[in-house]
Amino acid sequence: MRAAGAVSAQTVAVVGATGLVGGTLLRVLEERRFPVRELRLLASTRSSGARLRFRGQELDVRNAELAALEGADLVFFAAAAELSRSLAPAAAERGAVVIDKSGAWRMQEGVPLVVPEVNGAALRGHRGLIACPNCTTIGFVMALEPIRRAAGLRSVVVTTLQAVSGAGREGVEELEGHDHGVFPRRIAGNVVPQCESFREDGYTTEEAKLLHETRKILDLPELAVSMTCVRVPVVAGHSAAILVETERPLAPAEAEEALRAFPGVVVLSGNEYLTPAEIAGRDEVFVGRVRRDPGHPNRLWLWQVADNLRKGAATNAVQIAEALLNTGPL
Repeated sequence: MRAAGAVSAQTVAVVGATGLVGGTLLRVLEERRFPVRELRLLASTRSSGARLRFRGQELDVRNAELAALEGADLVFFAAAAELSRSLAPAAAERGAVVIDKSGAWRMQEGVPLVVPEVNGAALRGHRGLIACPNCTTIGFVMALEPIRRAAGLRSVVVTTLQAVSGAGREGVEELEGHDHGVFPRRIAGNVVPQCESFREDGYTTEEAKLLHETRKILDLPELAVSMTCVRVPVVAGHSAAILVETERPLAPAEAEEALRAFPGVVVLSGNEYLTPAEIAGRDEVFVGRVRRDPGHPNRLWLWQVADNLRKGAATNAVQIAEALLNTGPL
């Protein structure tokens, strides 16, 4: 792939095009007018043969296999980690830049894990494979990074409230009354303090992702992060109640100022806040209810919410691609 100024359009493949994230990715590519010369829509065997619209045209969905990726400049993986592990390295070896949304490569040494506003410099020197963080992690680090730059970070405690769409289309259908066995308890009219499976230490795999991905993105390998991830009966929009301890005292107004100056963050002052229903379809990360913890001068509470299908997945991936196009030959 070459710089945007040298190439008017790219050959783009989307693996997992029929899923929730894949469909959102197609909309984001359209909305942001990403330069696409040829678009290849790929999915598992059960979904191949479907047809999807892109820029007014009906396109066939093909089976996701290596031959379908030949000659692609850019490949977005919005599919299961197993499929990414089998195809992504080979696609990169053949000259494509791969941006992967699954969890297959996030903690792999030498693979940048990128939120462009936070650590876009990590894209320099990539080897053809770039990981997109977990949907919960993206909104979380977008709220933390401005505060880190303003006053340093000592520790963070977070409880996330995660929408069912984070578990895919079957998660949404289960909220609507279908029984797919996606969640360990009934989700309709309920909250479930378990996202994914438990590990031996009592934390879930989702909680472990939040810990380790945050440390990697912020380049703070010793940052103390304590987390509980909760599934809630909301279709889209992940929220978090966050307690941040800074290295230096930071007044709520100063924190709001730092957050407001950060690209991609919208701040609600004082007691104001937004909810998942109010931010659905938006690409920004919203932060409100910034207030000092009554028990410690260096601690702040805040409320953060973002659309997990957009900034938490598709939009972040497209922003990575845009950043690559703007940095010159790869």
